[in-house]
This record gives sequence, C-alpha cells and structure tokens, in this order.
Amino acid sequence: MKKLLYKEMKLSANPLSYWFIAFSTMTMIPGYPILVGSFFICLGIFYTYQQVREYDDITYTVMLPVRKKDVVSAKYLFVLFIELIAFVLCALLTIIRMKFLGNAAPYVTNPLMNANAAYLGYLLAVFTSFNGIFLAGFFKTAYKIGKPFILFCVVGFIIIFMGEVLHHIPGLESLNDPANLSILQVAILAIGITVFMLYTWFSYKKALKDFEKINL
Repeated sequence: MKKLLYKEMKLSANPLSYWFIAFSTMTMIPGYPILVGSFFICLGIFYTYQQVREYDDITYTVMLPVRKKDVVSAKYLFVLFIELIAFVLCALLTIIRMKFLGNAAPYVTNPLMNANAAYLGYLLAVFTSFNGIFLAGFFKTAYKIGKPFILFCVVGFIIIFMGEVLHHIPGLESLNDPANLSILQVAILAIGITVFMLYTWFSYKKALKDFEKINL
C-alpha cells in the first residue's frame, strides 16, 4: 500500500492538485467569500482524476500485483492527504487571523464570512461533499467524471451559500465573530469533523463495492 500511495503521489497526481493547495491562503482575504478556496482545492484534485481518465491510469494500476480494493484505498488516501494539508494550513491561518488580526478593521467590518471555527467546519463540509459525491461517483464506472463533479459543484456551492447566509440570521451573529470562539462555532466545527469522518468512510466502503463490480 505504501508503494501504491507513492505511485499516486508521484506518478498519477496532476501537479495542479498540489499547487491548488495554495488556495488555502484565501483564508486571509477580507471582504471575499473565503470558503470558495475549498472548492478550488477540490478542483485541483479533480484535475488528477481527469488525468487518471485520460491516461487510463486505472487499467494500468489494476494490472499491477495489487488487489482492486488497494487501488481504491490508495486513491482515497491521496485525496485525504491533499485535504488534510489544506485543512491544517487553513486552521493555522485561521488561528493567526483570529489571535493577531481579529480586531483589524478589514475583518471587524467584513460582511462576508470571517475565518473562525465555524469556517473550518464549513470547509470540512465542502470536502465531505467532494468525497461523498465525486469520489464515490467516479468509482461507479472508474472513468466518468463529468456528472459526479457537476453534482459536487451544485452541493458545494449550496454549502458555501449557506455558510455566507447563516451568520446574517438574528441570533447567529456569533458564527461570524472574527476574534472570539463561540459555542455555535465549535458546534459547527464538531459537526463538520464528525460528518467528514463518517461520510468519507461510507463513501469509501461504497466505492470498494462498486469498483469490485467493474470488469476492467
């Protein structure tokens, strides 16, 4: 598995999957829908799967002395690797923004989403939708990427829209506090972590079953 994961990272991966991690820095931009950065991170991963399809990487990989389930596992681990790096970077920038820049005028007067614990929860929700919709959808056929990606785009932007709307609802203003944690923020983050772990796991198990049925 270690060698197969190394192959995913060095051979199968499109360089844009790594470069697009840089969109995590959108966390620091005031007056901008910063959660869109999570979409671009997923878009970077999508480019890898586009390359996988064009180069017929799946057929090549299953011809190696590996089990079919290991093929799915390696590709899921690669995606989780990218998402983990992006999340950690976003979390670090969020801490910097809240602790040292939380009272800066551009953030205090920002009408759009501020970087805080709730933002990180929404970020995980977008990653969850990518894993559950696009990844699971890809392994139904191991080559169709258009429909599952479009479905992810729809769901992903609904999450982004809801994240931008919720803190404008009376009583939920603390969701957008630029400098202080709130119970609501922590709740959103906790839900995001839980749903990400569970839904990604169920998505992975479904992908294993679907991929085993494919006659390559």
